[in-house]
Amino acid sequence: MLAFVPAALFFVLFCVSVREDRRRFRNAVLLGLTLLFGSTGLLFQIPELPSPLDAVAVLLVLLVPTVGTLVLGGYLIRNGLTMIRKEGRSPTNMLSMAAGLGILALIALVLGVAGRGSRVVDTMVAGLIMLAGYVSFLFLCFLTYAFLYGRITVRGDVDYVVMLGSGLICGERVPPLLASRLEKGRQIHAAQVARGGRVPLLLVSGGQGTDERLSEARAMADWLIAQGVPEEQIRLEDRSRTTKENLAFSRTIMLDADPGYRCVVVTNNFHALRAAMTARRAGVNGQVLGSPTATYFWPSATLREFVAVFWEHRAVNLSICASIVALTAFAAVASA
Repeated sequence: MLAFVPAALFFVLFCVSVREDRRRFRNAVLLGLTLLFGSTGLLFQIPELPSPLDAVAVLLVLLVPTVGTLVLGGYLIRNGLTMIRKEGRSPTNMLSMAAGLGILALIALVLGVAGRGSRVVDTMVAGLIMLAGYVSFLFLCFLTYAFLYGRITVRGDVDYVVMLGSGLICGERVPPLLASRLEKGRQIHAAQVARGGRVPLLLVSGGQGTDERLSEARAMADWLIAQGVPEEQIRLEDRSRTTKENLAFSRTIMLDADPGYRCVVVTNNFHALRAAMTARRAGVNGQVLGSPTATYFWPSATLREFVAVFWEHRAVNLSICASIVALTAFAAVASA
């Protein structure tokens, strides 16, 4: 049982961190370390398994990750083609394809050049695998915790339902992505009213872009009014240009009206965890809920969110990546 002590330790740290604030990225890392050391503990138990269960366990440990990686690479490439067909050839829309090609290219590289008798090449391939492994570990941490964070629900009454804006179609119409957020916010508002709670205000947040005929907040408010929401129950924050400003300016409005306010923030599900991290830094008193997103859009959007989170913690991440590169270079020179 000693093999599971590290996993138990990280699980306790994870629980303490989540209790302190669910909106921290360190929660994702602690959860990932818990699962990693838990899996390692299970591997140590394989020798204790009777035959043929031990062979089956080893086969699963080797086969599932290998086949799963190949399937994932193919799926991401296919999704990238779908994104290009439906959303256009922007760099962000090609993220899933780039990730899929990267996975298959790394596999091809390992199979093609590793173990050919060159210690320098083997060392460099090992370093590349370590680098890819570190980024992949962080991505799995992000993905797993984002899934768990997305399962939270609204408990008790809130004073505000904040809905984050996005770009408008032809500079004036609400697109499906934004409509999903607005519908989620409207449902939260209606559910609180239906159970006899106080009537929350719907705070729509989004400024006017250079290519937009009106502010996103105004377009969002008009959409809600068309769905039957009374205009007096809607407040506008129409100065923001970024998610950070969405939350900071919305916080100011809520704080000025009620220093003891409690809110819930609504965005799309792929954006919920990063928005929650931003809300924590902005001092917003509330959790973030996600609204549904088209299935084909989710992989690229999630990868984009991960890249943004990775870059937000670039001091640590780039230092670790640089350390791996430096260690690989030193080992390659030593083995030459």
